[in-house]
Amino acid sequence: MLLDVSRIEAFYGASQALFGVDLSVAEGEAVALMGRNGMGKTTTIRAICNLNPPRAGAVRLGGADLKGRRPHHVAKLGIGLVPEGRRCFPNLTVHENLVAAARPGRWTLDEVNALFPRLQERYAQMARSLSGGEQQMLAIGRALMTNPRILILDEATEGLAPVIRQDIWRAIRRLKAEGLSILVVDKTLSELLPVADRCVILENGRSAWSGKAEELTTELQDRYLGV
Repeated sequence: MLLDVSRIEAFYGASQALFGVDLSVAEGEAVALMGRNGMGKTTTIRAICNLNPPRAGAVRLGGADLKGRRPHHVAKLGIGLVPEGRRCFPNLTVHENLVAAARPGRWTLDEVNALFPRLQERYAQMARSLSGGEQQMLAIGRALMTNPRILILDEATEGLAPVIRQDIWRAIRRLKAEGLSILVVDKTLSELLPVADRCVILENGRSAWSGKAEELTTELQDRYLGV
């Protein structure tokens, strides 16, 4: 198993947010992390990346224990994060954003340009001047330039225009087809489920259900994901 998360617990100050979350992602697998708002999806991602280190449980990447490692060390081990809200470096150009944390490997500037051609058209622009969709493409491209073993996407299409969402999903499908391991959070089930091999649903900071994407019935969707 490439990513193995076992019984993690996480807190914000004195308030406990995760109460024992389990999930795993195999080599070349896409896993959807799901749940209603406030159920712990982003906190789980932050715990995996040690941005909010878990106080209990374990996170392993390729068998390596991530406990106690600084977030940039976790990234160097092979986790590429596309965070909620994109968080590009606003005062750097598109090109500077892409090369800031680049590491040798399959993903180069040419490959990112092929995935998102409009980024090349805006190489010299400051990231703050890009549209929301272009910033999302830049955030994904920046993560790919680290040549990760697993790509984690937190709400990669939230708030984007439909045509841009389709561009993002097209890119995610290509990454999956090329064998990149992916952990993805998104609310658009019609786009998410065809990409996902398996789903993990969180409820109140706990793993409530996991299984193959085709096993996620309408009844389960209503129970765990309905408004």
